[in-house]
Amino acid sequence: MNILLINHYAGTPALGMEYRPYYLAREWVRLGHQVTIVAAACSHYRARQPSVGQELVDGISYRWLSTPAYTGNGWARMRNVWSFLSQLWTQAPEMAATLRPDVVISSSTYPMDTWVARRIAQLAGARLVHEVHDLWPLSPVELSGMSPWHPFALICQSAEDAAYRHSDAVVSMLPKVHAHMASRGLDLKKLSIVPNGISPEEWAAQPAPLRTDVEQAIDAARRAGAVIVGYAGSMGRPNALDVLLDAARLLADQPLRFVLVGDGHERERLAARISTEGLAQVALLPPIPKVQVPAFLAAVDIAYLGWQRQPLYRFGIAPNKLMDYMMAARPVLHSVEAGNDPVAESGCGLTVAPEAPEEVARGLRQLAAMSPLERRQFGERGRAYVLKHHAYPVLARQFLAAVGGPA
Repeated sequence: MNILLINHYAGTPALGMEYRPYYLAREWVRLGHQVTIVAAACSHYRARQPSVGQELVDGISYRWLSTPAYTGNGWARMRNVWSFLSQLWTQAPEMAATLRPDVVISSSTYPMDTWVARRIAQLAGARLVHEVHDLWPLSPVELSGMSPWHPFALICQSAEDAAYRHSDAVVSMLPKVHAHMASRGLDLKKLSIVPNGISPEEWAAQPAPLRTDVEQAIDAARRAGAVIVGYAGSMGRPNALDVLLDAARLLADQPLRFVLVGDGHERERLAARISTEGLAQVALLPPIPKVQVPAFLAAVDIAYLGWQRQPLYRFGIAPNKLMDYMMAARPVLHSVEAGNDPVAESGCGLTVAPEAPEEVARGLRQLAAMSPLERRQFGERGRAYVLKHHAYPVLARQFLAAVGGPA
């Protein structure tokens, strides 16, 4: 089967996020399918940008379209999106004729790529599949306060409705979207849930050694006889790290140390807060490479994941970092209120209310008071759960079944 996957932000292990298209495509190639990924050559998610043109990565054919650079979420980013979609529209006849896809997947977070995907699918006589990462325009409306009558929201709504109406299949990473999608016109017989995942083979090898500063922070905490709380990932407002710092202040008299690695819009402000408030038990360090994440998580005792209180999470959550936490067999303190909760479902930790430092402190105190064996049992439940439900070899077959293709 020939598969064409359109994902504006698709990456590779060498370039950085977004990883899901790569991991799914790699499994499809291993199953004997031909896969082409079309992506923009400029994306804010990636650590490094590719060269415009074609590239073969682990059997996956990438086509990188030239798009203008941008920062932030303003007009420059919209120009980048428009450039990508307009080139796809222009190249649709050529792609349909040369790639001859059996399946065309639109998967760019925003829903407007469904229009160009439909054009290619019609020209090629292929099945059309729409993959939903987040609900647009609900995400900018509910998270950012955008008016539903804003021109961008209206365009997104038109595209979302078209995707549900015209696609042969819809795949969602969010598990609780059925009522919303039905209200926008989707026949729910077309819907399948295929969540985020992990690549087991990346956890099978000896982990890459930690960067010196991170290793030193962990060693210092160990010498102090502390239980180490770890966080690895983005440092933006949605990650609720202020709540974790509030909890750390409440736990100042406890044998707990916090090691946070990552980057994001809030990092400098969080660092200033740690310094100003004298939170000596908190080490905030620059991001580590993806290959060092297993070693980092293996070195901590408890992994933290927090969320803001947002009605949008009623449709479910699909966090990549939680899959890493669970694969590392770490007990998780999860501060969330959502339509689903993999921590509770797997029994791999404790869940407390979001935006509640006292509850986070209580949960951390409870996990810290457990024996290493009890914490290890939490972690092993999480690892078993993620291998059964979130391993990419499993998810890739689920995706193919959803689109009606052979596994």
